[in-house]
Amino acid sequence: MMNEQHVQGIYIPVIAPFSDDNKLDIESYRKYVTHLAKHDIQGLVVNGTTGESPTVSWDEVKQMVEVTKEILISLNKTIPIVVGTGTNDTYSTVHRTEMAAELGADAALVVTPYYNRPTQEGILEHFSSASRTGLPILVYEIPARTGSRMTLDTMRKVLDLDGVIGLKDSTGGLDLLLGLTQYKTKPVLCGEDAYFHAMLCQGAAGGMVASANIHTQRYVEVYQRFASGEVNASRDSFKELQPLISDVFAEPAPASIKWWLAQQQLIASAKLRLPLTGASEIAKQRLLDTLANMVVPT
Repeated sequence: MMNEQHVQGIYIPVIAPFSDDNKLDIESYRKYVTHLAKHDIQGLVVNGTTGESPTVSWDEVKQMVEVTKEILISLNKTIPIVVGTGTNDTYSTVHRTEMAAELGADAALVVTPYYNRPTQEGILEHFSSASRTGLPILVYEIPARTGSRMTLDTMRKVLDLDGVIGLKDSTGGLDLLLGLTQYKTKPVLCGEDAYFHAMLCQGAAGGMVASANIHTQRYVEVYQRFASGEVNASRDSFKELQPLISDVFAEPAPASIKWWLAQQQLIASAKLRLPLTGASEIAKQRLLDTLANMVVPT
């Protein structure tokens, strides 16, 4: 299982490939994850937002985790598998986290409860319940999707919980990270791709970045250069990625990511489950134009 020392580097939230008849395409998943795992990444995230978690069944999560484990064993690679288990129901979140532990997950990614907009006390109790399952917890704070935001004080209390090992910060700015770094805090991963380099500069330990599904090695390069003290070179590498990041999130993710993966024949279809729809022709062309102007490592 994971601990705080593992919360660093590049974690990639994986997509869930579907066939044209809307079923999980496990063979495409196998090919795609094998491709990702050959890069020098530090972890994979199954059933996150990028994996269309609101429309994926637990049986499908189980299949993806099992295949991911098989692939990592076949490649003799030992990187953590993080499974998204958070819902807006504490009982369901605890149950899913327990099931993720049974599947052999190394940690659970637990989002702040969404839609019902609990009090700060309710949020703290939610994470406290999840932290008692025995599976290490990564907190996922993304106010744009949840409709609520933790105060700095609440976040500090949540991160102080035994069993919580770190934070995915998708708040869309640097305020939370800067607030946390005034104190001794557990590691923070950038969850807002456009802020990846800026957050590294302000003390983040790495990133959980969806756009790293495309040209993964460049994101690895950004992180490795920063970690080795080459801050300016890291910044220059990241600047080349900024147009790509903008294109990936111009429409709801993972539409453009899936379309590109299908173009690369890493998955058979760019199908998404409703209410998400595929990338528009405008989005596809923008992404093609951006990629044509990029010089990236393979």
